[in-house]
Amino acid sequence: MTTPKAVPLVAPGHTRPVTHLSFSPILDDNTYLLVSSCKDGNPMLREWTGDWIGTFLGHKGAVWCTKLSQDGSRAVSGSADFTAKVWDTFSGEVLHSFPHNHIVRTVAISRTSSHILTGGQEKKVRIFDLGRPDADADLLGDPGTTPHDKTVKSVVWVGEHTGVSAGEDGNIKWWDLRTRKLTTSLAFPNPITSMELSLQTNRLVVTSGETVAFIPALPGTAPTRSLNLPYSPSSASIHPTLQDRFVTGNLGDEWVRVHGMDGKEMDVLKGHHGPVHCVDFSPDGEVYASGSEDGTIRLWQMTPGKRYGLWQGCSNGVRGLAGSTEMSL
Repeated sequence: MTTPKAVPLVAPGHTRPVTHLSFSPILDDNTYLLVSSCKDGNPMLREWTGDWIGTFLGHKGAVWCTKLSQDGSRAVSGSADFTAKVWDTFSGEVLHSFPHNHIVRTVAISRTSSHILTGGQEKKVRIFDLGRPDADADLLGDPGTTPHDKTVKSVVWVGEHTGVSAGEDGNIKWWDLRTRKLTTSLAFPNPITSMELSLQTNRLVVTSGETVAFIPALPGTAPTRSLNLPYSPSSASIHPTLQDRFVTGNLGDEWVRVHGMDGKEMDVLKGHHGPVHCVDFSPDGEVYASGSEDGTIRLWQMTPGKRYGLWQGCSNGVRGLAGSTEMSL
């Protein structure tokens, strides 16, 4: 019996390299959303099927990171225009715009959508209260210091009161967001290239050098697992339900790889025409998305040939992505 070939749906629309991808949790209607960031400065929102919903217009520089709230009603983005913005995902309007002194590389939003975290080339981590958008942000850490010695590459919000930051200095730091104080830290010998929160598994998935690490989101709740790969991954994402595999991107070639949790390579997926900057699993584990230097997003099925989302009704299980016409939300 021939194994079905994995042929992705191609999501066009961006005009420059795709820098970050993030799925929402499963929403009340049992669907979810996908938001993409791009150097063209225009984050895009898509349905769980991959179909395009709209584009957030307002940034004046590359957008490095965009994430969605728990209920999908808000998006927060960080940009090279020195701002972080909060968006209404129904209207596409900017609700708040927060100025910074340098490029914003990473953002996170609390589970209640009441606060956001930001980090970037200031080497600082800021917390903003969306209920008081005109108030000054609080800085994490001791006054007069910076939490990281180099660019903050990722921030995530864990539970109600914990923030985690990761930097090019190789350090991951956990913060009590009530006191703004450091609680614990973990050092890697190489710069952190990505860190994402796997909400379903309650783990941080971290890439650094040739290492992929799976770290409990709250220290001490489970053992840390690290794997060394024969290449330097740019991003990684673990299957949210099976937890038996993870996918990676790589700036050294144009491929998406699937690995077992022992590190063994299970599949190599070819389709992009440039290095792969980012990957992310959908919350139901049926699909994973990849974003590339080629300006496209590709959606890959866990079970090739399965009629799912925009693959439904296709005789060969493959079709192009609908809804790629450019317009704002």
